[in-house]
Amino acid sequence: MATGQKTPIVIAIGESKNRPQKVEDAIEPMQLMLQATLNAVKDAGLAATAEKELQSNIDSVSVVATWTWPYADLPGLLSQKLGIQPQHTIYSEQGGNQPMKLVDEAARRIMKAESNVAVVTGGEALASLSAYKTTKRMPPPGWTSPDAGVKAASPLKISNFGKSIGTLHSIGLPLHVYPLYENAFRAHRGQSIEQNNTESAQLYAEFAKVAEHNHFSWNYGQPAPTAETISTVTKNNRMICFPYPLLMNAYNKINLAGSCILTSTEYAKELGVPENKWIYPLGGAGTQDSDSFWERPNYYSSPSISRSLDACLEISGLTKEQIDVFDFYSCFPIVPKLACQHLGLPSTKSPKPITLLGGLTSFGGAGNNYSMHSLTAMVRELRNGNGQHGLILANGGLLTYQHVVCLSTRPRRDGSAYPDRNPLPPYVTDVLVPSISAQPEGEAVVETYTVEFNRNGAPSKGFIVGRLTRNNHRFVANTSNTRSLEQLSSGTREPIGRTGWVKSDDLGRNSFVFDDPSRL
Repeated sequence: MATGQKTPIVIAIGESKNRPQKVEDAIEPMQLMLQATLNAVKDAGLAATAEKELQSNIDSVSVVATWTWPYADLPGLLSQKLGIQPQHTIYSEQGGNQPMKLVDEAARRIMKAESNVAVVTGGEALASLSAYKTTKRMPPPGWTSPDAGVKAASPLKISNFGKSIGTLHSIGLPLHVYPLYENAFRAHRGQSIEQNNTESAQLYAEFAKVAEHNHFSWNYGQPAPTAETISTVTKNNRMICFPYPLLMNAYNKINLAGSCILTSTEYAKELGVPENKWIYPLGGAGTQDSDSFWERPNYYSSPSISRSLDACLEISGLTKEQIDVFDFYSCFPIVPKLACQHLGLPSTKSPKPITLLGGLTSFGGAGNNYSMHSLTAMVRELRNGNGQHGLILANGGLLTYQHVVCLSTRPRRDGSAYPDRNPLPPYVTDVLVPSISAQPEGEAVVETYTVEFNRNGAPSKGFIVGRLTRNNHRFVANTSNTRSLEQLSSGTREPIGRTGWVKSDDLGRNSFVFDDPSRL
């Protein structure tokens, strides 16, 4: 290790959960993050004087962008509440990859001696915000006044994405795009629709059991739903977008925050942080696929996931076999399935843990911050002797952004410094993507699809990603008649690979039918 380079370690973790009995007791995201950070300071296991020194020497505050509330300067406000004046303050971009990206970058600054003590934190109060909206008391009393110049961050409206091929056909939300991948992944593996549903339900039943016993889970202590409950469409488990019923979708109405504190081994020794608290980040890597889901190479794999996993393992000096504990992001079943397939792990009944939290359905989908809770759980797991090496996969967007971090009870095996850069480029660009036809016409084949359902359980809109037979160009379309919508949503016959016809109207909207091109 070169002179002046330091070894970064995670020395402390903290969480906070707010389940108020009365809506007026609900607190804002900043307050949740403050509590989590103060809990982390306590977690370092220091005497009172050293604890104060640790807090006062925080010189880097990185905050994961919150969906809940528009702050003018959340890192600055949090720093003020902590009584510190950090030289580095970072407010992340949107994306569930951001917690691990911020941890990776904080470790890098510590290695370079650009920072001495770094806090990475994030939190949401979406449950409280929803409750306040119901009572029509906005802004909530006691919360920081919203900044009029800051737009609410939640990306859950099609209108937020501007005009595109996707929005023209009312598709582009996570609840639409992840099902496109699940359906294509199923067909690629030769699974039946029933087999796929059983697999997803078993995966999420195993995850729910983990969340049932996780003290920081939003559903802690509540009986975990069974695989049969998760797989069966009912009034309380209605189909959202095929093939995912409600219990296979992320649940965001939570009030949770998580924080971690990083420093160098040198400063940890100076403070007197017990070495059984030390967890070593070994390396991180991340990249992203195209922002436009129709510009992806296929829908049964994710180059950004596979490359981020491989690059992080390589830069951390580990093989996949040496990882004892995994935590894969799990907003929908397809994400852990893709990670497991790439690493050669079974997605159900895995011999190694693939979640420490229980997934965004059962643990709670903490906005962009879910993987910060993965890190706090991983640190706890490694401290408790349940493995030597751990790996966290953080995913964001529409299976778009990825960042992976490896952690260990021991420093890097070759004694080298923490990697000084992300080994991957910002975007995956060296993959073949089919030509896109904005206004297709003629015979076509279904590449993948999903169907959106009404609250009454009836299919409302079909979405097709298809290929023109004559030139293999890709297009996005909607089903144009009831019969085609019924065939797409039947859940019995596999639509992928079936032939139909597509046509574009004067506004550029594309319609698809299975049986009779005269119905276009």
